[in-house]
Amino acid sequence: MRIGVPKEIKVHEYRVGMTPASVREVVHHGHEVVVQSMAGDAIGLSDDAYRKVGATVVASAEEVFATADMIVKVKEPQLAECAMLREGQVLFTYLHLAPDPAQARALLESGCIAIAYETVTDRQGGLPLLAPMSEVAGRMSIQAGAHCLEMRQGGRGQLLGGVPGVPAAKVVVIGGGVAGTNAARMAMGLEAHVTIIDINLDRLYQLDMQFGPSLNTIFSTVDAIEEHVLGADLVVGAVLVPGAAAPKLVTREMVSKMKKGSVLVDISIDQGGCFATSKPTTHAEPTYVVDDVVHYCVANMPGGVARTSTFALNNATLPFTVALANKGYRQALSDDPHLLAGLNVHRGQLTYHAVAQALGEPYHPAEHVIAA
Repeated sequence: MRIGVPKEIKVHEYRVGMTPASVREVVHHGHEVVVQSMAGDAIGLSDDAYRKVGATVVASAEEVFATADMIVKVKEPQLAECAMLREGQVLFTYLHLAPDPAQARALLESGCIAIAYETVTDRQGGLPLLAPMSEVAGRMSIQAGAHCLEMRQGGRGQLLGGVPGVPAAKVVVIGGGVAGTNAARMAMGLEAHVTIIDINLDRLYQLDMQFGPSLNTIFSTVDAIEEHVLGADLVVGAVLVPGAAAPKLVTREMVSKMKKGSVLVDISIDQGGCFATSKPTTHAEPTYVVDDVVHYCVANMPGGVARTSTFALNNATLPFTVALANKGYRQALSDDPHLLAGLNVHRGQLTYHAVAQALGEPYHPAEHVIAA
């Protein structure tokens, strides 16, 4: 199989779909890799590094898309990239289709086979290709939130950990999954007062056993969210419904009652955000203010630490990339129900139920379309 790796074109996106080590691995399995020039240059992965492991480096994205059987990316394809996809071509990347009908329509019209990192599962019911970026985003959320609390950024001028004689900031994390747990861990490391809110009692028990009295665990209700959000200095939204739009758990009314200069960091923004006042921002202009509350809603947070993110993501995606290349997409999906869960679009049909439901489009079960 010929695998194509284009340079990411989203604003301030420096990650790359495959590292030279990943390219070397698939070349070892007998496949070809075409990489767009400068695809990894910003994070220290030169064109020569790709050539040394057997990749062909080409000048343009058009050459990559035109010659590859499978495209491996990081971010959801922009409309210009969707236009280059062709019928039967495999696309393996993050998609986040539920809040993005324009992208969904473009992928459907292309006739491609689109497999989404974020809906691939594992035996434990987890999301192994989302987990590395959730780890990064969770850890970054506290760095970003602490920075936004500074006066210069519009915050209330509060140090997350306080100092002797001055109280630490109150950090509330909504969602106890991978991102939320990593956010809580970083906030506790900075000696903030940390509360994590989740609807899963088993998960709250696990977190309580893991972190002990350093972490306050709260069962999620409307009342609990309102109480803790209004008292918080920093709120991190880390809510995920696989393949679907995130629920709006913090209302506009709640935001209007928050402390002046408090901060909201919405990790869930790729799925539409879990705060009513959230809207996507970029690393170029990461924040805005609503009702005197600073909002940080960068849609590709891990792109800010692109080198770490690229290597973490490749560690998780490489086994699936190799399987798709070795077996072809149809056999690879048939053999692995967890990879099959990643299939979102197949030759003009939506094959992931939550996405089809969110977009109001017909749903075609993945196992049926690949068997046809």
